[in-house]
Amino acid sequence: MNAASIYSVEGILLVSIRADIADSDIIDLQDVLSQRIADTGARGVVIDIAELDIVDTFVGRVLAQVTSISKLLDAETYVVGMRPAVAMTLVELGMYLRGNRTALTLSHALARMREDGLTDDSAG
Repeated sequence: MNAASIYSVEGILLVSIRADIADSDIIDLQDVLSQRIADTGARGVVIDIAELDIVDTFVGRVLAQVTSISKLLDAETYVVGMRPAVAMTLVELGMYLRGNRTALTLSHALARMREDGLTDDSAG
């Protein structure tokens, strides 16, 4: 899986999606991320889509599925780095990514997750 990277920070899985992600890569990401959540017991996932110039219906649908899978595995999901054009395209396509929380940046998402007690660093 070369089109995305997954890092663990404070018990949160950070996913950085590269601009050249293919449909097969996003499916692989869904599988790998699901397994990593289960293996690590992560309580949060942050998906950074800042490098994506466009999000088509397939990628949008998979992002929504990742959120549902994460929720079933007791992890909250944030999408960060969404460009205004991407947001407008998703709305025009009728895709609202229900269940996804959004934040402007990774820092904002981590701050919210700390407030919600989802990080390893939350206790102090």
